[in-house]
Amino acid sequence: MPEKITGKTEDRAKLNFEQLLDFVVDKFPSCVIEKQVAEKNESTGAPELRYERAINWQALGTLVGEELSSGQSAVGRELFGFVWAGKNEAAREANRVIDMTLRPCPDESLDWDNTGNLYIEGDNLQALKMLQGSYLGKVKMIYIDPPYNTGNEFVYNDDFCQSQEDYAQEAGEIDEVSGARLVSKAFTLNANTSPRYHSQWCSMMYSRLLIARDLLRRDGVIFISIDDHEQHHLRDICDEIFGERNFVAQFVWQRAYSPKNDQKYVSVSHDYILMYAREIDSFTIGRLPYTEEAKARYTNPDNDPRGPWQSDNLTVKTYSKSCDFPITTPTGRVINPPKGRCWRVSKESFEKLVKDNRIYFGSDGNNVPRFKRFFSELKHDGMVPTSLLFYQDVGHSQEGAQELKAIMNNGVFDGPKPVRLLRHLLMLANLAPQDGDIVLDFFSGSATTAEAVMRANAEDGGNRRFILVQLPEECKENTPASQAGYRNICEIGKERIRRVAQAIASQSDCTKIVHGGGYEGFRQV
Repeated sequence: MPEKITGKTEDRAKLNFEQLLDFVVDKFPSCVIEKQVAEKNESTGAPELRYERAINWQALGTLVGEELSSGQSAVGRELFGFVWAGKNEAAREANRVIDMTLRPCPDESLDWDNTGNLYIEGDNLQALKMLQGSYLGKVKMIYIDPPYNTGNEFVYNDDFCQSQEDYAQEAGEIDEVSGARLVSKAFTLNANTSPRYHSQWCSMMYSRLLIARDLLRRDGVIFISIDDHEQHHLRDICDEIFGERNFVAQFVWQRAYSPKNDQKYVSVSHDYILMYAREIDSFTIGRLPYTEEAKARYTNPDNDPRGPWQSDNLTVKTYSKSCDFPITTPTGRVINPPKGRCWRVSKESFEKLVKDNRIYFGSDGNNVPRFKRFFSELKHDGMVPTSLLFYQDVGHSQEGAQELKAIMNNGVFDGPKPVRLLRHLLMLANLAPQDGDIVLDFFSGSATTAEAVMRANAEDGGNRRFILVQLPEECKENTPASQAGYRNICEIGKERIRRVAQAIASQSDCTKIVHGGGYEGFRQV
């Protein structure tokens, strides 16, 4: 029977907007915001406030190169979002066209004709723009360990980062009529509390992450190491750029295994690693191999022919009357589920489980019933990862330093990440060993990411590839690095890659370094 025809037509403008909004959510999530809408309650007539998604036309105009006046914005006055002085210019910088190229350095490289790896020496913002030409939507995993914001000027000081006076003017710290400063200069000059330093750091990260997102495959993922100073700001930035729905986890990494007793307040033993998917519905997280400790939790006290098992709670919080019934143990003891809870199965299902010897009442038959989960019936694609990364499992900062010292015969770099930590993240990213999946690190530092990829390939014969980008920051005088003859950080990273490649080749009795070992060196022109 056909639907009833009415004289009321559909709101085409609303339908068009919803379609446009879906497109913007997918392509430009940073331009999707919340706005406050006031409407009358139909029953009481009283005004009520609700929130709905809207398009930030100003931000969208910036991204597509069409600047809009504030009068054209229809998103309302009070917006939910993270803003800072210089944010719009950071977005414009991400879209700014450059005319540059990369100069190959075959003489510095290993296995130039065969390797698919890249080492780019230069500014990573420009490098990311150049990579878009060949790697747009092709990177499976990004890991970055950006400079932590200590309140001091940092090396990635882009042209759009503001002076203190420019910041004060834009942020409203200077009276436009008198020119008087509205906050004390002592505050704005304090390295640990100055908002200008937060703005600089946020702008530096914002422009780079905007470009990096487009390099990820739809099933790709990004990991970002960060500490307490900016993790809350970085989380807001990533929610905006990658979309809040694509947040996967915020890992807590135990980077130190012993407290520092010289700390004034608290000895900080952890860092964070943020994890976002490019498109959460397309991403499948990798599982971890079962540890001996995990396997040891499964025993077989009743000699069940199905093998080792582990008991599990039989009650749940979600109450259902059909699952609330008394259970009589083999010894005759009657047990009811705790108040507010019920059994996870109905009485009929419970009786079937008892017959199948899947309910355990304890060795004396008098305990609260528990469900038997057999190790043989688990999904053997691995264990579900947890958000806590203990140093016993993924290494600590000192381990990273010891690894690099062993490779380079000297401690030439401060704070390198341990290889085990990167190997762990590679597993979570679910890279296919034989598909040539690409791992990008555009704050590569000492090149731990490269070593992790190479050793993973050596272990399973894979052909994962890496792209590293590093600014040639000069090594300070009288440091172990400069005393060892390294002029800049890039020389450290490249030498580490050479040495690890040669070590893997000798250990594997390889005659050619093809997949994990080689790298192509490029310098910016």
